[in-house]
Amino acid sequence: MSQNNRTDISQFLLLGLPIPPDYQHLFYVLFLAMYLTTVLGNLIIIILILLDSHLHTPKYFFLSNLSFSDFCFSSVTMPKLLQNMQRQVPLISYAGCLAQMYFFLFFGDLESFLLVAMAYDRYVAICFPLHYTSIMSPKVCVGLVVLSWVLTTSHAMLHTLLLTRLSFCENNVIPHFFCDLSALLKLACSDIHINELVVLIIGGLVVVLPFLLIITSYARIVSSILKVPSTRGIHKVFSTCGSHLSVVSLFFGTIIGLYLCPSTTNSTVKDTVMSMMYTVVTPMLNPFIYSLRNRDMKGALKRVFQKKSLF
Repeated sequence: MSQNNRTDISQFLLLGLPIPPDYQHLFYVLFLAMYLTTVLGNLIIIILILLDSHLHTPKYFFLSNLSFSDFCFSSVTMPKLLQNMQRQVPLISYAGCLAQMYFFLFFGDLESFLLVAMAYDRYVAICFPLHYTSIMSPKVCVGLVVLSWVLTTSHAMLHTLLLTRLSFCENNVIPHFFCDLSALLKLACSDIHINELVVLIIGGLVVVLPFLLIITSYARIVSSILKVPSTRGIHKVFSTCGSHLSVVSLFFGTIIGLYLCPSTTNSTVKDTVMSMMYTVVTPMLNPFIYSLRNRDMKGALKRVFQKKSLF
């Protein structure tokens, strides 16, 4: 690529979602309602866990961190999407695009690692109930969360720094509703082999390794229950792990469908819709999955309201 065909890109054009103009206002209201539901639902879970001492356990410590991650993950893309839906020209600055990509990778990875920590917590609770409090000590729980933050920070920073070394051509149109890494690499004029290699190796590990660890944890749990088969044991597995399995299926199912099972037709539309699933729908559904089927959360909500009514 000659130097004349290169330019300093100061902003990108986000094409957004493939929505007909007549339905723009309807979808704006729908996405606004979904985002507000995500924010409110996850904040309620965080506040309940902070206020109710009955929920000061490893399971709910990880859940509060997951809710914080969901809240931030959705907030990385949704406010900008809603803002651009009201604009004639949906632009984002170069710095803003890099920042959005960094935090998107960070909170997406953080959710993945937190789901692993929660799976390990359920594995210890069911397979080693007598040693649960000693194994899942506060020090271990905090250590797992800190490790998740360190790993996700390193991964997101690596991709961001590698992206800053690239030059971009005159084409600044991103066929997405946020600054997706793969979309940005397609716009680059520079050699992207190093970027693609890092995406393939490190990115694959960040998605595949956590998924395999979760599968391994649940395989161990099922194996432990089958050794002493009983209706009570099976019910215990479903009651303690059902919510977590639902979230894992939603989150990893859409990511695997998007990145590991690419389609040959309408790939842009499919990518956008699938991205909406794990960036918007999953963070919105998580509070419902963990609260509607969880007696501890319902009990905590009642106790908080009873305390308020006494004052």
